[in-house]
Amino acid sequence: MKRILIIDDEVNVALLLSKFLTRNGFDVSTASSGMGGMEALKNGEYQLVLCDFRLEDTDGREMLRNIKIQYPKTGVIIITGYSDIKMAVELIKMGAYDYITKPLYPDEILNTINKAFETHYALVEVDDEAQAAIVPEKTKTNTVKKTVFAAEFVTGTSRASKELARQIELVAPTNYSVIILGESGTGKESVAKSIHLNSPRHNQPFIAMDCGSLTKELAASEFFGHEKGSFTGALYTKIGHFEMANGGTLFLDEVGNLSYEIQAALLRTVQERKVKRIGSTKEIELDVRIIIATNENLQEGIQKGRFREDLYHRFNEFSIYMPPLRERGHDIILLAEHFLKIANQELGRSVESFSQEVVDCFMNYRWQGNIRELKNVIRRAALLAEGNEITLKALPLEMSTYKLSYEAPNHYPQHQHQHHQPAPHAAEVPEVKEPRHDLKNAALEAEYETIIRVLREVNFNKTKAAEILNIDRKTLYNKMKAINLK
Repeated sequence: MKRILIIDDEVNVALLLSKFLTRNGFDVSTASSGMGGMEALKNGEYQLVLCDFRLEDTDGREMLRNIKIQYPKTGVIIITGYSDIKMAVELIKMGAYDYITKPLYPDEILNTINKAFETHYALVEVDDEAQAAIVPEKTKTNTVKKTVFAAEFVTGTSRASKELARQIELVAPTNYSVIILGESGTGKESVAKSIHLNSPRHNQPFIAMDCGSLTKELAASEFFGHEKGSFTGALYTKIGHFEMANGGTLFLDEVGNLSYEIQAALLRTVQERKVKRIGSTKEIELDVRIIIATNENLQEGIQKGRFREDLYHRFNEFSIYMPPLRERGHDIILLAEHFLKIANQELGRSVESFSQEVVDCFMNYRWQGNIRELKNVIRRAALLAEGNEITLKALPLEMSTYKLSYEAPNHYPQHQHQHHQPAPHAAEVPEVKEPRHDLKNAALEAEYETIIRVLREVNFNKTKAAEILNIDRKTLYNKMKAINLK
């Protein structure tokens, strides 16, 4: 259960917030003073604190300082009035995750809290050893600095993973802008967080922004912020992501989806290191490191006129390639074990391992969704596992089907111990001939073996077999006819 502590001396506000968040699945406690809040933190573990900036016995600045010193892994969101926005931004620079302005709107509160649990805690929930490594350990002879990775980043043993870790270690201490390239779901944001954690900016904000979900109308406001009344619907002053990340790191995901007009405004901000909110005449000085990620070919986008070449070169001071999961060898199992541990904690289960069949399936599966797909598969399997081991039965249907398709035919010597008996009412199956060593025949034999195996699995129910093979029933009949299988 995600635990939240609300600290607010307005009892009615605290009560309403508590009821609303409880209905949305959070475990919520309240305190009516700063002293009461610190006492509650001492007696229970909370991942997130919602703290009013103005309390009778203290203020948000003092509360944030005390919480960060005594409970560094606990995130803080400040509740503030419009007149305190400037102070709220300063508190973000001190380590607060975000702020919420009064009057409080349920959707805004829930969205901010969900984002905090999705993004902030990947940054702060580092184990004690890694947390200590953020600060260099000084000795009499020299200073030792360990590389710290974001909590969801798993340092693998493959060559690709070792090279990735080396590049993170190399570029992190610099102020270079970085482009992270790779397929969707490969963990580009975790690499960006790891770069931030190992940079001189690690005590400053890390702000992530998904450019893929931005409309043309929203983008300018999200990037640069706006003043109250600057356009229809601007009911309050909004701080943009550049300003929120000032002093720290701004991570722009799927930057290739931005419109050409927004790219032009973005270029000006990056070049001049200044930002101006919509509706304001005041320019704000910026000190922001920019890391971008994309699964698109930006150079191809430049040629087709979709992406500005000058902006690309501003970003491309250093580039990192994220290898797809299928190229990371045994890292797949390390990641699976990592996600299983997390799933056990979330679900209160104690699943310990994977069957050998599942391990083989994982190592041969294509993983088109990469690490994101693996994480979802593990969470599902941990929920469906009937014992302390995950078996093929707990995997999605398409994975168990894929497992059948990559297995070697049972007439090969290494598989002679596997005997698949046909169903009692099944038709006779012709003997498999020795394979011929050319690609066309090898492909036909592999297809034949897959059809036979799936038919046996479903007791020769052709409708089910067609569903598993992801073909229609007519196609299955034609293929059975082609191999003379009645």
